[in-house]
Amino acid sequence: MSEGADARPAFAPGPHAIEAYGAGGFGFAGMTHVGSIIATPRGVRALDVAGIDDLDEARLAPLLADHAADPAAFEFVCIGAGARMARLPPAAGQALRARGLRFEVMATGPALRVYNIMLGERRRVAALLIAAP
Repeated sequence: MSEGADARPAFAPGPHAIEAYGAGGFGFAGMTHVGSIIATPRGVRALDVAGIDDLDEARLAPLLADHAADPAAFEFVCIGAGARMARLPPAAGQALRARGLRFEVMATGPALRVYNIMLGERRRVAALLIAAP
């Protein structure tokens, strides 16, 4: 998977299902991206993390900014921790809870499936998906 010839980070405005996962990346909105992503109703964008331990409030900033811009857009975040389920760093969980967001952490494959189902049901959902190598 690649970001394209112009090497800009993958971004697709609006809500999108995640159509593919593997080879260290994701497919969505007719494009592919190697690496982790955040998907909100405002768009899908790259996330510069290699693993769940990299998550802190600064790395959550795009997700939190999308929520601040329209708090009614999503209330639940599916968090994909990579190949296996792992614990979210306490500071990241506190940052999400402080904004009234609920979340569930699981392996990335199950997280993106839950996200896609909830999105298809028109529920107020976002996803933070860490790519597994």
